[in-house]
Amino acid sequence: MAEIILILVLIVLVVVNIWLTNTKLIKMDSLLSRIDPLIRDEFSRNRDESHRSLKDNREELTGSLKSFEEKFSQNVKDFNELQRQKFEDLVKRQEGIRKEVEDKLKEIREDNSKKLEEMRKTVDEKLQESVEKRFNESFKLISDRLEQVHKGLGEMQSLASGVGDLKRVLTNVKTRGNLGEIQLGAILEQILSPEQYEQNAAVKDGSQERVEFVIKLPGKNNDNRSLLLPIDSKFPNEDYQRLIETYENLANINPKDAEAIAKQFENSVKKSARDIKDKYINPPVTTDFAIMFVPTEGLYAEILRRTGLFEYLQRDLKITVVGPTNLVAFLSSLQMGFKTLAIEKRSSEVWEILGAVKTEFGNFGNVLEKTKKKLQEAANVIDKAGVRSRAIERKLRTVQELPQEETIALLGESIEIEEDNEIVEGSEEDI
Repeated sequence: MAEIILILVLIVLVVVNIWLTNTKLIKMDSLLSRIDPLIRDEFSRNRDESHRSLKDNREELTGSLKSFEEKFSQNVKDFNELQRQKFEDLVKRQEGIRKEVEDKLKEIREDNSKKLEEMRKTVDEKLQESVEKRFNESFKLISDRLEQVHKGLGEMQSLASGVGDLKRVLTNVKTRGNLGEIQLGAILEQILSPEQYEQNAAVKDGSQERVEFVIKLPGKNNDNRSLLLPIDSKFPNEDYQRLIETYENLANINPKDAEAIAKQFENSVKKSARDIKDKYINPPVTTDFAIMFVPTEGLYAEILRRTGLFEYLQRDLKITVVGPTNLVAFLSSLQMGFKTLAIEKRSSEVWEILGAVKTEFGNFGNVLEKTKKKLQEAANVIDKAGVRSRAIERKLRTVQELPQEETIALLGESIEIEEDNEIVEGSEEDI
């Protein structure tokens, strides 16, 4: 490194020397241009000297560069040799490290292989035990489920026979009616007290027809009896089931036949409502309308779905159709309406009573006026008696007073007689 610096210094010196030489040449040229005639000879000598000096400098520079080149080449050679040695050492160290790493990896692989083998054996054993246990549990669970399925099949067979029995029951009109009546009675029992309704009530004199239930409303009829609201259950199941089957197979049924079945269902509902109207509506014993209870929501929804059917029953036949869910709300609203009517009816009686009270209050004012006059007269009499009492006291100031016992003994009877006379006079004045 020092040699390189030395060479660089030599180069700098040569460059400086050249620069100085050029500077001197420039100055000399300038001087020669001024004094050319005088120094032409001197210039020739200086030029020769300069040529010699330049030649010497070139030779010296050439030698210095050659020496620098040799030293630089030697330094590069030494550096390359040093790098080669270091590289060889590095390769040897890497080879040692690689061999060591390979040995370690080999040991790790062998150790891992042993541990994996042990783990595989353990996992196989656990897996075998788990599989056997799960298999036994699954087999037991399947056996239990099969047993439950077997029991369920038995229950389904029993349920199927029960459904068949229910279907046979529903095919009987009387039994079906009893089913609706039982359901209606259960609903009424939940929302009303026993005093608010009556079962199997006769609403027409001389008739054997009895409505299933009547609601006793707050109002009274002309006989001072509770106003009755008839409720009867109807269940036109055959026509309804036929209509449902028509809906399910609508694609395979002629539209005219479907319309005929729907019309038959409407006629069946209208016939049931007409029977209730003819048998159980009897004003003023009952209200001028009645309630027809249908025991299923599907039947109630179908009646509402038929265009104009519900309105016809309510408007022309005075029959309101209700289902299980809206019966409670209907009865509550109905009772609230009749309570409002009862309050309006009683309000007129209250006004009559208030009018009578007003009249009596006027008479009471007259009596108070007369009493005031009597009291004024009594006050005047008392004032006069006071004047006379004071005059008597002035007259009696000179009279000696007697003891209390002698006074009572002398005047007791006369005092009692005067008190009795005053009581009698007061009674006569009141009369």
